[in-house]
Amino acid sequence: MPETVSMVSLGCAKNLVNGEQMLKILQDAGYQISADLEETDVLIVNTCAFIDSAKQEAIDTILEYAQLKQEGRLKKLLVTGCLSQRYRQELLQELPEVDGILGTGSYDEIAEAVAAVLRDEQPQLFGDISAPVSEADRIVTTGPGWAYIKIAEGCDNRCSYCVIPSIRGRYRSRPMENVLKEARELAELGVKELIVVAQDITRYGTDLCGKPMLSELIRRLCEIEGLHWIRLHYLYPDMIDEELIDTIAREPKVVKYLDIPIQHINDTILKRMNRRGTGAEIEALLLRLRERIPGLVLRTSLITGLPGEGEAEFEQLCDFLRRMKLERAGVFAYSPEEGTPAFKMERPDSEVAAHRAELAVDIQSDIMDEFNEGRLDTTIEVLVEDFDRLAECWYGRSYADSPDVDGKVFFTGKGVKPGDFVMVHITETLEGDLVGELEEAAE
Repeated sequence: MPETVSMVSLGCAKNLVNGEQMLKILQDAGYQISADLEETDVLIVNTCAFIDSAKQEAIDTILEYAQLKQEGRLKKLLVTGCLSQRYRQELLQELPEVDGILGTGSYDEIAEAVAAVLRDEQPQLFGDISAPVSEADRIVTTGPGWAYIKIAEGCDNRCSYCVIPSIRGRYRSRPMENVLKEARELAELGVKELIVVAQDITRYGTDLCGKPMLSELIRRLCEIEGLHWIRLHYLYPDMIDEELIDTIAREPKVVKYLDIPIQHINDTILKRMNRRGTGAEIEALLLRLRERIPGLVLRTSLITGLPGEGEAEFEQLCDFLRRMKLERAGVFAYSPEEGTPAFKMERPDSEVAAHRAELAVDIQSDIMDEFNEGRLDTTIEVLVEDFDRLAECWYGRSYADSPDVDGKVFFTGKGVKPGDFVMVHITETLEGDLVGELEEAAE
């Protein structure tokens, strides 16, 4: 009987894609992929290490399964991903329960690593983090009906607070034909919503062609039969040009939901973050996007408490949120990260940063509630995800909701299944979610 391998993948969607590739490599190597995390031969923890909270989650997860290993409920514990890449020495010294580690340049060597730990060896594999993006096949673990597609790896933006370039390498685009081939394969598997991800999708193609190619990629993705929604994640504001805006506005398959991380709006803080552009330019862009793309839902990411942010700078950020009423925002307290330029700045007050993040979240919660209330007594298209047996109703997402970060739409009705698109009449709001009744199938 083949050895069993299980995986816990933490962090972002891009890391999940690497995890899905590793599972396929292991399956092709003859290992049995098991969903049972507590009774397996080898458990892989695919980690994140972007900020302190992500590092702590990774360490806690490793320790949780190290306990199961001590109890004899799993044989080997293998750690991959960003935590391994960033803390390769410390990881093995501080966590002797770990049997082997792989960096972010060695995902394709996962089968060799598993074989090694099963031989009681301790593999430490760290390939080139700036090598061409892996084109390994995947076992899709999301859905049904939706999946991520990663179009590039790494980052060249060098934001002062961010460790991604040192963990994931320089920016590398996948060849367009490879992306399109994978998208067609996903569509043939029944994927209807394709979520395009990279650390920065707006720079797609610049390293291959000397110019941005995202608009062309979007147009060609929209030609693929079976795809119904194409969602775009992580567009940097300085690279959003008129061609891209026109493409997003014109293509009906592109959901009118854009994730544009701006991080702050104060010019001084933006400069300290090494972000391109000014607050005025960001605001002008967002206004232009709303004017050109009717019904647009905007999501952003914000950081509070960066060294140099005083009360005036923070109040400017709050005023921006109140005026612009962005429908979605993730707010994070600044996390000083070793190896970044910001780490050398004066030490921030972590309590102040956390308090400011809470205040910004309160403002954003009111904006989100107002947005949801505006959707009452409307009929919206929903991608069905599953049936909630406790609540005895179905749930899914609208175009305004991305997986894991936004709300859900709960609804009653019959004759549907996960992966369907249906029309739901919204009757109430519920703590960031929507509640409604099934009207008719959308397709």
